[in-house]
Amino acid sequence: MLFRDKQRLLSLYNAVNHSDYKNPDELQVVTLENAIYMNMKNDIAFLIHDELHLYEHQSTVNPNMPLRNLFYVAREYQKLVDSRTLYGGKLSLIPAPHFLVFYNGEKNQPQQRRMKLSEAYLTGEAEPELELTVTVLNINSGNNDFLREKCQSLNEYMLYIESVRSYIKKGMDLEDAVDLAVNECIEQGILAEFLRKHRAEAMEMGALDFDEWEKYKLRKADFEAGQEVATTRMVEKLMEKQGLSLEEACELLDFEMKLYHETKKLMEEDELYGS
Repeated sequence: MLFRDKQRLLSLYNAVNHSDYKNPDELQVVTLENAIYMNMKNDIAFLIHDELHLYEHQSTVNPNMPLRNLFYVAREYQKLVDSRTLYGGKLSLIPAPHFLVFYNGEKNQPQQRRMKLSEAYLTGEAEPELELTVTVLNINSGNNDFLREKCQSLNEYMLYIESVRSYIKKGMDLEDAVDLAVNECIEQGILAEFLRKHRAEAMEMGALDFDEWEKYKLRKADFEAGQEVATTRMVEKLMEKQGLSLEEACELLDFEMKLYHETKKLMEEDELYGS
């Protein structure tokens, strides 16, 4: 959201590429607003000087960034060549892609690392026919500080994050930490205009961040997989011990399973909303 502003985005691009472009209109933002994968949208995508840049932000270490970017860039190219035919004899030219992740999680990571799609292949490939390389830049203090020096918005964003974390370390819950950090940054002129305008979004992200939502979904999937196994075993035991047919055993379990599903629904709601 912060870098949807083209002036800020150009400043970030200049910091990364050691360039000094002045005109934000040279950027064409092409972020995929409707490309959702695991409830995440492509963060920022833009064209500049016949190149396509895809920027992502991560607060956790995610080894699947090359695969995710493969999905993103494929959709980007689909958009870009939508009006062209790919079945003729003319070569359809496309902008060269560049993939960058800004990491600011609390787990120690190198200043820079490169992740490759081929690392996920089940079989080792000496010369993979499909490769995609993502550069991950650590933007925590003491790592790639030149980025924060050259891009004021990135620096102020990290000051805001560091403020949130400082309150959490004092024992506050995330929502209260976000609230105090927003107030503190506004008072100190750190992303003040942005935070005044988007305070509600900042608080919402504090209340239920992506990581917690994904953990909930994974727990739910595990729970449902276990439920299927347990139900099958219960049917088998009824058939074996009481001499019931498959249909009779399932009918006997029907009432109990309805009660089970209602209980499960309440448990999930409790877990999701923290009651």
